[in-house]
Amino acid sequence: MAHTRFTEADRTFFATLANIVYGNAFAADRMQVIARLVPGRRPEELANDPEALARVVMPQLEPFLRTGGIQASTLSEAVRRLLEPAFLYVCYQRAVPQLDALIERQAGKSGEPLPVAFAEDVVGDLMRSGFGEERALRYFALYYQLRRGFYFIRQALAGRSESMRRLREALWNNVFTHDMRGFEAALWSRMEDFSTLLLGETGTGKTSIAAAIGRSGFIPFDRARRRFAANFTETFIAINLSQYPETLIESELFGHRKGAFSGAIDHHEGVFERCNAHGALFLDEIGEVATPVQIKLLQVLQERSFTVVGGREKKRFAGRVIAATNRPLGALRREGRFRNDFFYRLCSDVIEVPPLRQRVAESPEELEHLVRLLVARIAGAEVPELVARVLEAFEASLPPGYPWPGNVRELEQAVRRILLTGRYAVEALPAPADDSEALARKLGAGELTADELLGAYGALLHRRLGSYAEVARRLGVDVRTARKYAESGKLS
Repeated sequence: MAHTRFTEADRTFFATLANIVYGNAFAADRMQVIARLVPGRRPEELANDPEALARVVMPQLEPFLRTGGIQASTLSEAVRRLLEPAFLYVCYQRAVPQLDALIERQAGKSGEPLPVAFAEDVVGDLMRSGFGEERALRYFALYYQLRRGFYFIRQALAGRSESMRRLREALWNNVFTHDMRGFEAALWSRMEDFSTLLLGETGTGKTSIAAAIGRSGFIPFDRARRRFAANFTETFIAINLSQYPETLIESELFGHRKGAFSGAIDHHEGVFERCNAHGALFLDEIGEVATPVQIKLLQVLQERSFTVVGGREKKRFAGRVIAATNRPLGALRREGRFRNDFFYRLCSDVIEVPPLRQRVAESPEELEHLVRLLVARIAGAEVPELVARVLEAFEASLPPGYPWPGNVRELEQAVRRILLTGRYAVEALPAPADDSEALARKLGAGELTADELLGAYGALLHRRLGSYAEVARRLGVDVRTARKYAESGKLS
């Protein structure tokens, strides 16, 4: 034990470390903050050395250790609280390789969760660091959740453009909140109360994004059984609401009893009943559902319970709800086709998924990066020759600034077509509507109110930029206000 005196430099170090530990893993300034604690290393270097910070933290902790734990008798309560994130970080880093290996093994297996042979080592490490058994078990489950969140968010949201980095940051906030101090203190067991609405064009990958949320929820660890309480491969259920006629959609959502209606020859479990308590239910194409279904979904979100068609018993729904649409909800709400109260129950978090054209415009290497990933997925390995062949075909056949109207879904099929045929011929697309001349004419004639002017300009910007977030930055307003203007601003 070298010393127990806690200096101002110590306080600054551990306070900064706490901000890193509880912060967003995909934040824009994360590496810059880490660089403050790792002497002589640039942020871009640290991005490729995830263990650099861990090598610095342990020597900083050692003066305050006693048989592996905090010196409770010689340090104030405030100092012990400041040191706790450092202990959590060190224990977490030790567990990362085994947690990642568990995730890889479990990802390919359905059914019962796999046994976790290393659990006692990690829980014991936490308890020796001064945490009681209950907290140690919860932190072990949180470690597992953190690694799953990092794994699925990074895997589902490949791309190097700034819009994709912002999207990964938004997904992390959605799963863990923007500051994990609050999440760790109380919200880890309350996240089912936070619904999510994904907005984006067809083919942008909304289902993959929803799956990343659904498979990254908190799953308690059962110490007696040496297993987690659920298998994350079964914690996500998706349903495309546009696939079902109105007469069947309630049955698909809530289930039905035998004889509930003509053709109900057996009991049927709906998606709300099948959804795991530690997972999420994804309602795709939520903009397509009729008002009576919206009312019943609203009741589920408010009361956390539902009734099977033809039944009387109330059943509890304990999972999260994620909804998505490519429809302009602002217009649907104004027309009375999407209830405002339903919208406000869905919008705990609204995440906008950027179109491929925006990603390519932001980052010239984005297309090549995605092609490499797609070829590797299709071929089962990295094949530079095939990547070069696909990129050459794009160079030869795509017009400059091709807008990729089918987004990532179109890109994937384009890669497959080139691998099969050697080329990708795109259909001629109609020129996009451009109201700039009409806007200039009406502005010159003094025919626009302030709201009409902002609406027309917002709509024009959205057609060109493809993102409400970008429109908001240009207009100097928040995203919701930008969306309101853009959806209302069609000039006649």
